[in-house]
Amino acid sequence: MVDKESADRKVKEGWIRSWMMIEAMAVNEDAVKTALEKHVKKMGEEDETMVYKTEFREIKRVENPFPNIKEAYSGVVEIELVTGTFDKLFYLSVNYGPSAVEILEPEKLTIDMGEAQGVLNSMADIIHRFAARMGGATIET
Repeated sequence: MVDKESADRKVKEGWIRSWMMIEAMAVNEDAVKTALEKHVKKMGEEDETMVYKTEFREIKRVENPFPNIKEAYSGVVEIELVTGTFDKLFYLSVNYGPSAVEILEPEKLTIDMGEAQGVLNSMADIIHRFAARMGGATIET
């Protein structure tokens, strides 16, 4: 994790400041805590990504979260980060599965054609990987 001042400098250079909320559920408190900590650490190690703030909420016991599961534990972490490009923010949003994402700065985003194509190619790659895991399923329109 980096300090806020380093993140602020990157925003002045044109990086994007965002907030994310990530949730996890597991059969015990330690598993939730460890999973969230590892997840945030791994995200912070991505290129063009600087996580500068984390806030872990209290882990709560949940009764009957799913059929055949009598009890589990739910945890949430809120993070603030900066990313070098919108494509990187899109990648993190899809690959790290936050429950919510909010772009904090800048107020307006401008991306060139190359970055726009990068976002679309990232989305196409994700869809192809998903389809491959589903046995080559296609999307009907």
